[in-house]
Amino acid sequence: MTTSIEDKNSIINIEIALLLEAIFKKYGYDFRNYSKAHVKRRLLNRVSLSNFKSISEMQHKVLRDNKFFEVILRDLSINVTEMFRDPSFYKALREEVIPILKTYPFIKVWHAGCSTGEEVYSFAVLLKEEGLYDRTQIYATDFNHDVLDIAKKGIYPINRIKEFTTNYQATGGTQSFSDYYMAHYNSVIFEQSLKKNMVFAEHNLVTDSVFAEVNLIICRNVLIYFNKELQNRVIDLFYDSLNNGGFLALGSKETIQFMSKADKFDTINSKEKIYKKKF
Repeated sequence: MTTSIEDKNSIINIEIALLLEAIFKKYGYDFRNYSKAHVKRRLLNRVSLSNFKSISEMQHKVLRDNKFFEVILRDLSINVTEMFRDPSFYKALREEVIPILKTYPFIKVWHAGCSTGEEVYSFAVLLKEEGLYDRTQIYATDFNHDVLDIAKKGIYPINRIKEFTTNYQATGGTQSFSDYYMAHYNSVIFEQSLKKNMVFAEHNLVTDSVFAEVNLIICRNVLIYFNKELQNRVIDLFYDSLNNGGFLALGSKETIQFMSKADKFDTINSKEKIYKKKF
């Protein structure tokens, strides 16, 4: 008796659910409410790359080998980023949010899901050019300590600088982008002055509570990997973390339109999905 495609998919879905439950119970990382399509694609790719016969066979390895779990953790992390990614987003921040932040004596910013840090340094550059950096504290968080290590160093491949520079110029940058980094062999190192007001820390949006009370939260291309229940939970977390009048900046690919807290925010920029918490 052959197994139908539907039966095979059903078995795979059960195996995935069991693996995610096992990961949560053993390691405390909760991927159970991530997008099923995203998780399935990443896990099946790992099964193929590591020559397992099934996800169940891979689960045995995950539970008994901490180093292999780190591989799975990297597979399930979302690390698509670049300096000044989607320049129109940064242009909107520069023109519509920064002027209001300038009226505050001190500013706290939370980059949630900061990945390898390119966008944290991007916003630091913007703040510096607008004369705000010295009175800003930036908290940059991610649940993956490997990407946080990269972010802390601020070292990136030199072959991406042309792309980064083009993005920077499109945001309305006022300096030469080369002023902000030093080339060293095949890498560029961002200047230390951009790091002085940054704090990098592990924080899991799925399982952790309020990180800090802040004036601005930037969280881009993270919510699209969560299911609706988890999206609502994270937006609630952001709402509780923002001061009254604080800004939530999600970028063009995400929205709070159908979230439980949607009526608690005013829309500042509908295209770039920048919102302001109501008083």
